[in-house]
Amino acid sequence: KHADKTIFVDPYGGAELFSSFDAPDIIFITDIHGDHLNQNTINGLDTENTTFVVPQAVADQLEGVSEDQMTIISNGETINLMGLEITAIPMYNLPDDENSRHKKGRGNGYVIDFGNKTVYLSGDTEDIPEMRTLENIDIAFVCMNLPYTMDIYQAASAVIDFAPTNMYPYHHRGQDIAKFKEVVTDANDGINVVLKDWYPK
Repeated sequence: KHADKTIFVDPYGGAELFSSFDAPDIIFITDIHGDHLNQNTINGLDTENTTFVVPQAVADQLEGVSEDQMTIISNGETINLMGLEITAIPMYNLPDDENSRHKKGRGNGYVIDFGNKTVYLSGDTEDIPEMRTLENIDIAFVCMNLPYTMDIYQAASAVIDFAPTNMYPYHHRGQDIAKFKEVVTDANDGINVVLKDWYPK
């Protein structure tokens, strides 16, 4: 929630999980895979007045959403929407080759300037140069889920480089995020690593 706006990122798991929120004003989608572009969940949400911020590959597959509801943004582009400055950041596997699960340019990470806070959403990525060189990030959400993205040590190395003020591991099922926190904090105790229970039993 920000300035009376409700914002979702990659809504997944069924619309009932979002029943306590107002209808979304903005939905960010990072990639085409079903745990990011989840058509079933989207179909159950009230999106009549929603703007979807998406890469072209998602726009090509998103169903039931009119073209005028979609704002398509590519890696490196910046837009202003509902008072937010939004920049699309690359997200991809290393090496970026024909075997990559996430090809450079297909999906988006996002840097969102909320006025007094800048938030980074990594999307499915490895510890790419574009992440390592980020600056002035107040809140970062960085993935770490093998074998699809990166391990906790790659993620920690990148986070130590760009040094966000607050760091939330997410999209990390099965990974040792307590060890991740230890590695980051040992290197820079000025980074506040916050561990959330994204996967309740």
